[in-house]
Amino acid sequence: MIYLLKRAGNVAAGGLAVAGLVALVGFWRTGEQFWHNLGQLFTTPQPAAKADVRSVAITQIQAASDLTTAIFVMEAVVPSKRDRVVGQFTVGSTTLLFIAYGEVRAGVDLSQLQAQDVQVQGETLQITLPPPKILDSKIDVERSTVYDYDRGFLGFGPDSAPELQTLASQTALQKIVAAACQENILKQANDRAKLVVAQLLGSATSQPVVVITQDPDPATCIPVPEPAPSPSALP
Repeated sequence: MIYLLKRAGNVAAGGLAVAGLVALVGFWRTGEQFWHNLGQLFTTPQPAAKADVRSVAITQIQAASDLTTAIFVMEAVVPSKRDRVVGQFTVGSTTLLFIAYGEVRAGVDLSQLQAQDVQVQGETLQITLPPPKILDSKIDVERSTVYDYDRGFLGFGPDSAPELQTLASQTALQKIVAAACQENILKQANDRAKLVVAQLLGSATSQPVVVITQDPDPATCIPVPEPAPSPSALP
C-alpha cells in the first residue's frame, strides 16, 4: 500500500514536472514573440512629417505687413491768401507761396489676409490679395519751403504765416494724392504686389503659386475735402 502511494506520488510529481516543462516552453515561445512585438514598436517606420502649406503661406505673407509696391513723388506750388476786412472793405491782404514736396505710398495690407484667401487647388497654391490702397501720404517738411510771404501795401495784411502755411501744405498734399491717383498708382501697386508675393512664396514652398489681385475700393482715391475757405488757398 505504501509502495503504491509512493509510486502514485512519483507519477504525480513527474506529471507536474512535465506540465511545468511544457508551460516553460510555452512561456519561452510566448516571451520570444512578446519581445519581438516589443521590438517592432521601436522599429516600425514612422509616417512622413506633414506641413500645413496654407498656414506656412499665411505666416510668410503676413510677416510683410504693409507691402509698399508703388511710390509717387511730386512737387506742388500752392499760393494761399488771407484778407483783412473792416466793415465791407478789404484794407489789406497777406499772401504766401508754398513749394511742397510730397510722397504717396500705395500697396496692400497683408495683415488683412485671411485663411479663406489661401486655397490649395490640386498642386497649385492660390493666394487672393487684399485690395490695394493708399498706405501713406505726406509732405516732406525738410524739402518744402515758403517761397514768398507778403503782407501787402504798408503791411496791412494780417500776420497769418502759420495758418497760411498749414493751409497750403494741406492743399498741396490733396493735389499730390489726386495726381497719384490719376497716374494709376493703385494699379501699379497691384501689379507689383502680384510679382512680389509670388517671389516671396516661391522660396517658402515648392508648389506652383498663383496670385490673384482685387480691384481697389473706388473711395480709396477720392480727394480729401478742401479746408475751410478762410484763410483761403488760391487755385
